[in-house]
Amino acid sequence: MFAKQALTYEAIPLPDRIELSDEQMAKAVKEYLGFMRKRHTVRDFSDRPVAKSVIDDCIRVAGSAPSGANHQPWHFVAIQDAHMKQRIRVAAEKEEQKFYAGGGGDEWIKALEPIGTNAQKPHLQIAPWLIVIFAQRYGEFDDGSRYKNYYVPDSVGIATGFLISALHHAGLVSLTHTPNPMGFLNDMLGRPKSEKPVMILTVGHPADDAVVPSVAKMKKPLADILTHF
Repeated sequence: MFAKQALTYEAIPLPDRIELSDEQMAKAVKEYLGFMRKRHTVRDFSDRPVAKSVIDDCIRVAGSAPSGANHQPWHFVAIQDAHMKQRIRVAAEKEEQKFYAGGGGDEWIKALEPIGTNAQKPHLQIAPWLIVIFAQRYGEFDDGSRYKNYYVPDSVGIATGFLISALHHAGLVSLTHTPNPMGFLNDMLGRPKSEKPVMILTVGHPADDAVVPSVAKMKKPLADILTHF
């Protein structure tokens, strides 16, 4: 957290400590791996409501993420209002139509073919919640003066991962959506120019007939993503 008044370093004892035996560690991470393997990116949503308190607590989890100089350069806008979701869908689909009409480039569009996506985004209206994630490129004090934030993309990316994990832990599914450009979200949601929208996260329960692309289950083996020294 950055403040205009001087903040000084003060060491305090580690507030929380989790002590596990070697056996408990191995068991805990295996259980978590199994749980996270049940997380799926879903495009078919139910309109079943989700309590605001659940969304708030998931965002509290996101807000606990580490960040550059502890500046916490993120802001989350949680949208339940049906009219606002409809406006976002219309604006997002307008950009998506340009993308799929050739703006995305042949290689990118071809890469998406096994995923089965297109310019239509009905989930933006059907799902009970949209969470728009903003990255604060710089901070501003009440008097309008600015201060620099550090490692903004890295910090926001970590917080987003925390949020997706928390949503899964709550029994919900989510879909990351990044229409390009996304500047329309600043005006629509009343966010300042210092913030850059980086993602729309669609959140809710999966529809009874929800499907996922088969390629989504194809994950790189450990040997391809890990090097030991």
